[in-house]
Formats: sequence, C-alpha cells, structure tokens
Amino acid sequence: MFIDLSQNSRHKTTIGVYSPRARPERTVSTPVTWEEVAACAGGELPMRFRSDEVLERVDRIGDLFAETATLMQRLPLSAPRSTLPAGGDR
Repeated sequence: MFIDLSQNSRHKTTIGVYSPRARPERTVSTPVTWEEVAACAGGELPMRFRSDEVLERVDRIGDLFAETATLMQRLPLSAPRSTLPAGGDR
C-alpha cells in the first residue's frame, strides 16, 4: 500500500493503477518506467495514457505493476518522537 500524505486533503483524490481518471479525456493511471519519467521531465515524452492505449502498452512492455503482487517488504518501525518534525507529523 502506498500512502501519499500530500494527497490527504478533502479536495485531493488518490487513485489506483489502471484506474480511469475522472476527466473529459479518457485517460488511465498507468505505471511508468524511470526512463519515461526522465523523458517526460525533459519535455520529450507526454505522460498521458488513454484507455484505448493501455492494453496495447501492457502487451508491448509488460505490466510494470505486476511485481507488487509478489513483492515482500517490511515497514520500518515507527521513528522515536524526537526524530519527527515539529508538530509530530512525518
């Protein structure tokens, strides 16, 4: 589970992978590679995936999210309160 604290607001939403976005253009939240992130940041690649493109993308490059179904991780123990920023929030 990924918890994005920056999205913790009444006016923000969190969406799972391969979920349709509530926008006029039929886009789908889609996992990307670090190379795609760099290309998008550099203005070389638009980072928008339409619903009619996503299945073809998965067929072409694979399901970038599939590993999370079997990936085992351990959450770190809570930090002592003395290491938390002012206000006690992490």
